[in-house]
Amino acid sequence: MSLIVVAECLAAPGREDRLRTALEAMIEPSLDEPGCLAYRPYADPNDPARMVVVEEWSGPQALEEHFATPHFQHVRQVLDLVLAEPMTIHRLVAAPR
Repeated sequence: MSLIVVAECLAAPGREDRLRTALEAMIEPSLDEPGCLAYRPYADPNDPARMVVVEEWSGPQALEEHFATPHFQHVRQVLDLVLAEPMTIHRLVAAPR
C-alpha cells in the first residue's frame, strides 16, 4: 500500500522565492529514488508564502530512506533558514472501503 505525504510550508516574509526554488530542486532527485511514485510542489494562489508538497511513496520504508538522502538533508537546512514556522508533514494511506 502506498503512502501519501502532504508537507505544508510557510515562507518567512521575503523568502517566498527561495522556498519555491528549494522545493522545485527536490523534484528530480526525489523522483529518481526507487520508492518515489510522485513528488509535486503546489503554491497557494492567494498566499505566495504558502506551499504544499504532495508526494507518493511505495511505503514507509521508502519515505524513511528519502529522509536520509543528501538532497533531503540539504533542503532541510535551507528550509530551516526560509520557513516562518516548522514544516507540517501529514502521512496518509487510502481509507478502508
